[in-house]
Formats: sequence, structure tokens, C-alpha cells
Amino acid sequence: MASSQKQSQRQPRLRPRALTVVGSGVIVLLALVGLGHAADERSAPVNQSSDGVAIEGYDPVAYFTDSKPVKGSSQYTYRWQGAIWHFASAQHRDAFAKSPESYAPQYGGYCAYGVSQGHTAPVDPAAWKIINGKLYLNYNREVQGLFLKDPAAEIEKADQNWPKLHK
Repeated sequence: MASSQKQSQRQPRLRPRALTVVGSGVIVLLALVGLGHAADERSAPVNQSSDGVAIEGYDPVAYFTDSKPVKGSSQYTYRWQGAIWHFASAQHRDAFAKSPESYAPQYGGYCAYGVSQGHTAPVDPAAWKIINGKLYLNYNREVQGLFLKDPAAEIEKADQNWPKLHK
């Protein structure tokens, strides 16, 4: 009985080779998780200033609630898609945090017309339009006029081009 007690108390031992295989699997899994996260960050690059602020510090929620561009404040910020977003109020920041895809400009805040033409370009936050519940920004009002001549066609082209522009 003493020998059977000793046997039942023994812990199963992993051989060194098994440890190497398990350890390698963990390392590969961690690397894949890390790559997936990096891909998420790259998947939607945001047009931002050198200090990391999106859309020149304008409040993306204000376009929807105030029907005009409103400069945000560094007092109310939220980090999303690798950029810092500024808001005019805590309420706007909180609304964005709950559903950033509902408020963020299309194409990472790059000029919608530029993306429709196959390239990215900066924007003038005053050259904007909400179409079908989505915010589109443009380089300036003149370029916005080109975009608005046939916005459905321009959006269709931009939607096709965008995946190629942010690999």
C-alpha cells in the first residue's frame, strides 16, 4: 500500500522535448495575437497631426449634434485607432467612446474625394458633409464641390480604393 500511495502522489513529468514544443506553441500564439493587434491598428489609419491629434482637433460628434465643425478641447480627449480625438464636451467624448464608428469621419479623416481618386490628402474641417449618416471630409470647399457633384459615385470609388490605400 505504501508503494501505491507513493505512485499516486507522483506528479506527471513533462519531458524536455515536450516542454520545448509547448513553449514554442505559446510563443507562436503570442506572436499571432500581437500581429493581429498590429493589423487592427493599421487597418484604419487616421489622418492626424504630428502630435497625434485627429482631424486637426475638431470634435467629430459636433458635426452630427451641432451641424457644424466645432474645435475640440484637450480637456476632453479619447484615444482610438492610434490617434487622439478632441471633443467640445465630456458628453461628446462619451458618445464617441461608446460608438466611434458612428461619428468618426470616413477614410480615416482623409479627403473623401482624394480617396475616390486613389490617394490620400489632408482636409479642411470646414469642408464636410454627412451623407447617409456618415461624415465625409474634403481637402477644401472647391474639392468638396467636386465630391458633391455625384457623391454616391465618389463614395463607391472611395470605398473600392480605401483598402488599397491603407495596407
